[in-house]
Formats: sequence, structure tokens, C-alpha cells
Amino acid sequence: MEYSGNLQQKLVYGEAGYVLEDVPHLTDYIPDLPTYPNPLQSNPAYLAVKQYFVDADDAIAHKIVVHKGDARGTHFRRAGPRRQVYFEADEVYACIVTCGGLCPGLNTVIREIVCDLHDAYGVNKILGIDGGYRGFYSKNTIDLTPKVVNDIHKRGGTFLGTSRGGHDTTKIVDCIQDRGINQVYIIGGDGTQRGAAVIYDEIRCRGLKVAVAGIPKTIDNDIPVIDKSFGFDTAVEEAQRAINAAHVEAESIQNGIGLVKLMGRYSGFIAMYATLGSRDVDCCLIPESPFYLEGRGGLYEYIEKTLNENGHMVIVIAEGAGQDLLSESLQSMNQQDASGNKLLQDVGLWLSQKIKDHFSSRHKMAITLKYIDPTYMIRAIPSNASDNVYCTVLAHSAVHGAMAGYTGFTVGPVNGRHAYIPFYRITEKQKKVVITDRMWARLLSSTSQPSFLSDEELAEFKKRAEIKKEEQHQDQLLYDESCTDKPI
Repeated sequence: MEYSGNLQQKLVYGEAGYVLEDVPHLTDYIPDLPTYPNPLQSNPAYLAVKQYFVDADDAIAHKIVVHKGDARGTHFRRAGPRRQVYFEADEVYACIVTCGGLCPGLNTVIREIVCDLHDAYGVNKILGIDGGYRGFYSKNTIDLTPKVVNDIHKRGGTFLGTSRGGHDTTKIVDCIQDRGINQVYIIGGDGTQRGAAVIYDEIRCRGLKVAVAGIPKTIDNDIPVIDKSFGFDTAVEEAQRAINAAHVEAESIQNGIGLVKLMGRYSGFIAMYATLGSRDVDCCLIPESPFYLEGRGGLYEYIEKTLNENGHMVIVIAEGAGQDLLSESLQSMNQQDASGNKLLQDVGLWLSQKIKDHFSSRHKMAITLKYIDPTYMIRAIPSNASDNVYCTVLAHSAVHGAMAGYTGFTVGPVNGRHAYIPFYRITEKQKKVVITDRMWARLLSSTSQPSFLSDEELAEFKKRAEIKKEEQHQDQLLYDESCTDKPI
């Protein structure tokens, strides 16, 4: 096989169009590192497990649905324990840091990293960095042991504290080097993972034997490549409680409207899945699907129609939806948080007032609107059983990868199997709801809401899809031709 690699990409080419987007390894820049037998070989918990160790050439396909004639396409290295490791237990000094907003499951990930390092690999030196990235150079640390973290998964938030911003790469790597830390576990969203990639680059430039592993965290489920992010299932489940409350309020009075704002700055996955799971929602508004208020086919017309037919209505809106409809004076307040994210205006409050004004002044139709914003309640709860199991596998996969010498990677499920994914694939774009996909069609069918798309816009969507499909076909043909010239 042929490797083509730099700090950004490490590609492995094989037969029939096989491409492995590999992750960096310590031996890429520190040759002749010694290896040691994995202590899991003698761990009684795993002795009975057949083929527990991952084979060196195991890979996970990026796309599981392919068309006849397609090449085998992109793969990622499968996550899991290897027979040989590049760290002895006594030499490991690990640290864990959480950054960005809160999300259900953070404490479970922390707990399982600590417990797997200690119980599976015999590591005793594990440091918690308190307060996000700036905790590295603020000297805020907590010694972590299985006893210390034993019950933290039962709480919301993060045991280590968090913050946005504070990313001074030189200071962080200086701290890592001065303390003798050689495994860094970074839990955070796309901004945090971008920071992790920069930290890895600096560590590699200094030639340090330090493994950097990322665990992607975003409650919005907007991280690409991976099937879903931890905390998402919990968020959808808790969001339905708010939707149920809005439905009870709305149906208890004539022309009652329950309006629920959910998380989703740029991606409407929580709003979409909570709507589909609830079955009590009449309209779901997300950032990916523009809507309008006035005129034929607009939101006002649909609200009036629904109230006349049912006597009540529930609307779910993602926080990033309708931002283009807010007044120019509000949009001009182009403020950002410490992570560089644009501070969004409260579209829920704005839409609530617009609906009230419209029906009171124009239609003389008496409505009662209840606005519910459960955002911070959802973020702060502990993870449910599904997310707890998921967080456990994420944490263990990250530990196995770092112990095996992989670095500069993030971990997550791809088509149901956990894989090691290069940082650049996680941070290159945000995953969004595809409003020409089946899932969005299911939502439109469930709610009976209009698509808010004109015939011209629908035609344009179809045209773009056909152009994209043809471009992909041509790219594949060119790629197939290039593969015939590559050595195997």
C-alpha cells in the first residue's frame, strides 16, 4: 500500500478504490519506539472474549450504501484495543479536559476514561484540568482516581468545570511538557477539536511522545462523519417533556398555542427528532428550512388553519431558525462568545410576540400563547441509559487508541462501529439536516406543515441534487483512473 501523508492527511490506497483516511501515530515522528504487550491479555474480564483485539488492518467504511459500480471508497481505522501498546502503565501521566457548553454525558465520559485507564491498563497518574483550556496554564488541576469519579455520572454538568476560549497553544503545550503529561484527552465540540488539532501539531513539532485524543461533544448532533454525538438521545428525550407541557397548555384553552424553543444553532436535529418522537407537534422550524410569516403558504396562514381545525397548536422552533427574519437592528448586534460563535437572538421570544401581534391586530382572533424555553434544563441533566452506554464505549475507544500510540484523532461511531477519525474530518464542516432527505419528509408528513418552499425553490433543489450527483460520478471516474497508476 502507498501512504500519502502530512500533518493534515495520512491516506492509504488499496485495490478497487479503497482509501483509508488514517490517523497519525507516534511512530510517524518518533521512530523506533518500544512496544509492550497489552495488559488486557491477562485481564480476567476479557479472557473469555473471542477476538477482543482489533486486527491491524481493520477499517470501517464511511458510506454503507453504495451504488453498482462504485469503488469501495473512504474508510477509517477501526477503534479498539491492540495487542501491542506504546506506553507502560508506570510511565503514563494522563490528563482530561472539558471545554465549551454543557451536555448530558460529560461526567460519564470523564468517569470511564479514568476507570479504563486505571482498571484495564493499570494507570495511576491521571489529572483533571479544571475550567477548560485555560485551566492548563491557570494551574487548576484535580487528581483523578476511580474513587473520586465513582458517582459523577449521576450528575449533570461537568465535574471538571468548563469554559469557552482561553486557548493559548504555546502555554498549553508548555504545561503539558513541564508536567510530563503524555496522554491528553480533550472533550468538546468542533471549536474544541480544532484547538485539539492545533495542540497536536505543536506537540508533533516539538517531537514529544504525547498522544492527543479527542472525544467529540455537541448536544446539537452537528459533528460530521460520526453517526451521532453523545447527549443527543438524552436531549431529545428531555425535549419531549417540554413539548408535552406545551401541548397540555395549548389544548386546555380555545385557540391555545404552545411554542417550544430547542437547541440547534445551525442544525435542527434535536427539534426534528423531538417532533417525530412526540407526535404532538403541528409545526417544526429549523435553521436548514427557511420559513416566512406573511402571505399564502406562510406560517400565519398555517397557524390560522390549524387553530380553526383543531382549536390548539404546538410549534417547535430551533434556536437558529428564522434568524434572517429578525429586525436589522437586532442582526446588527454581531456579538460573539469566547469561542467565536455568533450570539443568536432569542427567536422564540421574537416569534411569540410576532404571532400575538398578528392575531390581535389583524385578525381580531383571540389566542393564548405559552412560550417554553427548556434549553438550560436539558443541557444540565445527567445522561440517560442509552447515552451512558455510548459514552462508555467512546471513552474506552479513546483510551485504547492513545495506549496503542495513535494521536491527533477523535473517536466516534461510523455506521454503527467505532472508528478513529482525523481531526480535520471532524472540523471541516457542520452536519445539517438535509431537507430533501427522507427524514425531513417523514416530519412534514407527521406534522402536515407546509414545506415553506415555492415550486421554483423545489425545482432548484432538485437541479442542485442532479448536478451534485453528476459531479460525484465524474470524480469517481477520474479517481478510478488514477488508482490504476498507484502501486499496491
